[in-house]
Amino acid sequence: MTLSLFEINPALDRAALRAKFLEHGRVQVRDFLKPEAAQTIRGVLERETPWGLACQAGEEPHTTLRPEQIQAMRPEERQALAQKIYGAAARGEYAVRFANYPMLEAYLQGWDRNGPLALLLEHINDAPFLQLARDICGIPELRKADAQATLFAPGDFLGPHTDSHVAEGWRVAYVMNFAPADWHPDWGGYLHFLDEDGDVVEGWRPRFNALNLLRVPQSHMVSYVAPFAPARRLAITGWLRDR
Repeated sequence: MTLSLFEINPALDRAALRAKFLEHGRVQVRDFLKPEAAQTIRGVLERETPWGLACQAGEEPHTTLRPEQIQAMRPEERQALAQKIYGAAARGEYAVRFANYPMLEAYLQGWDRNGPLALLLEHINDAPFLQLARDICGIPELRKADAQATLFAPGDFLGPHTDSHVAEGWRVAYVMNFAPADWHPDWGGYLHFLDEDGDVVEGWRPRFNALNLLRVPQSHMVSYVAPFAPARRLAITGWLRDR
């Protein structure tokens, strides 16, 4: 498997996308890759990704569990973890649950340096994608990106947050969506933007082959994926940095 097909759609109207980003602080770039590239990446996420679990309950530290750690847990331990996460969310505390593969950590630690996800991380940090981000966001200082693969299945969600780590060089959050093209609104998994009163002011479907770019910090969340959702919300997410 090669990711040489990671080719950006040359027909994108970068000036129009930039105008929208500068006005609203966010933009969804539809059909941002050539169709073959998007299908290739979706295949990698569906069939070649060893999924772990990203989770957090309230003030406890954010945790990423490797697949072998999840397999070693007893059923009652998994149930207790889920109850703790849902309990924090029920109390209005920050909570997180979704499957993930930490692409940058895996790359730096050499888990699978020649695998497709490592090659994808290299593409995300190569000139064509970084220049696309600079052109749309109007931030010439963007110089690198981290990345994780994410999978939101029924019961998964990402609580409201702002991505306020500006001291770490975070400038723009990004989401490359590879969910099924027929994703239904009632399945959940939407990227919602919130105002100061907690009202949803805009919501984006996890549209296949769409790139979401949002200036940080700003309040947003991924809505709960419904128990009856028959598909999984697949994406590559991370932050574009100036250092």
